[in-house]
Amino acid sequence: MGELVFQGNSAGELAKLLTDSAPIASIAAYLDSLSFAECKKATHALDRNQQRKLYQLAADAPPLTFADLTPPDVPARTEIIHHGRNTLPLPGPMRNFEKRMCRPETGGDRAFGYNEGATRWLIGPGYFVAIPTQGHAGWPERGPIVVDYFQVPQEPVVEGWPKVVKNTVGLQFFVFNKTRDFMRKVSNRVSIGAAYKVEKALDHYFVLVRE
Repeated sequence: MGELVFQGNSAGELAKLLTDSAPIASIAAYLDSLSFAECKKATHALDRNQQRKLYQLAADAPPLTFADLTPPDVPARTEIIHHGRNTLPLPGPMRNFEKRMCRPETGGDRAFGYNEGATRWLIGPGYFVAIPTQGHAGWPERGPIVVDYFQVPQEPVVEGWPKVVKNTVGLQFFVFNKTRDFMRKVSNRVSIGAAYKVEKALDHYFVLVRE
């Protein structure tokens, strides 16, 4: 097969690939060909239907790993920022956020993190522990890694991060409590998640671009 050639606006090219139900390998190749800024622009332009389609296509992608989320060459308790865009019914700028993650000092297949954005001061940080889905009935088919808000870090996190609080406290109870985000890989730096409340799919999604 010859080298893929893409032309035109990055958001428009990505939208076309999704409309055409292109293989996830082609979508990954396109996103990997972009600069960080263009990749973020293209993915953050996706609406709810397009993010849903991307999540579905990503079922055929290579499994997302913790090396994708928190690269092993980055020291433990060092912040890694994933720039996100969700599909919640909010004003446009408020759908932008960051999932900030780190590897714990004690290692293991997990990552600690919280949500940074315009509403953090109001609803709280939304801490989570990302864990493998393997071994949980019905979970692996949703993605190999789950961002689990039922759990919060019980060990030191990045210096300067907000205080770790449970998601049963304050207004974040209404956003993060009993929520899990199931993650799939899209490309080398892009992943996509689907939100569940307990075991109910919410049909809301978010796309992340690792900085």
